[in-house]
Amino acid sequence: MITAQDIAQLQQQFAAFITPFWIHVEVASQSLRLLKQDRVLQEYSISTATLGVGCEQDSYKTPYGAHSVAACIGGDQPLGEIFVGRRAIGETASIEQQAISTGEDLILSRILWLKGLQPDVNQGAGVDSYARYIYIHGTQEEGLLGRPASHGCVRMANQDVIDLFEPVMVGTFVYIAG
Repeated sequence: MITAQDIAQLQQQFAAFITPFWIHVEVASQSLRLLKQDRVLQEYSISTATLGVGCEQDSYKTPYGAHSVAACIGGDQPLGEIFVGRRAIGETASIEQQAISTGEDLILSRILWLKGLQPDVNQGAGVDSYARYIYIHGTQEEGLLGRPASHGCVRMANQDVIDLFEPVMVGTFVYIAG
């Protein structure tokens, strides 16, 4: 759980990047929090990478550290819309509510594409979150939320990512605590 002290430290450490609304992803608890300045507005259950945390290219791990939203994609699409190459394909997915893997890692409903803000950590050759196509996005495997299950992205329930999409804009600060 993020504490007031944690929030104050992040706000001080990343003062140049903090935005009025910002996102804190906590891998240990598999939760994502939307904050307005120092106040938690909403908390969501998520899934990060099955293989854990790491910034290396082709690692299939969730990158840690300071990020910002580079693109907000899909604002006009229906719940469950399938995206391929960041483009809606005009089909919606069947959402699995049971805690079973479908064998797919579909990108649904909305995409918040992240870019790293820390050179040689999550930005630059071999570690670049943007080049790795790291997103916050909806999933067809909602029954697996609350446990690691992705290929590196941060997965959310489809209605949750739609709700989160509303206050978020390009440049929104995102911190992923590994």
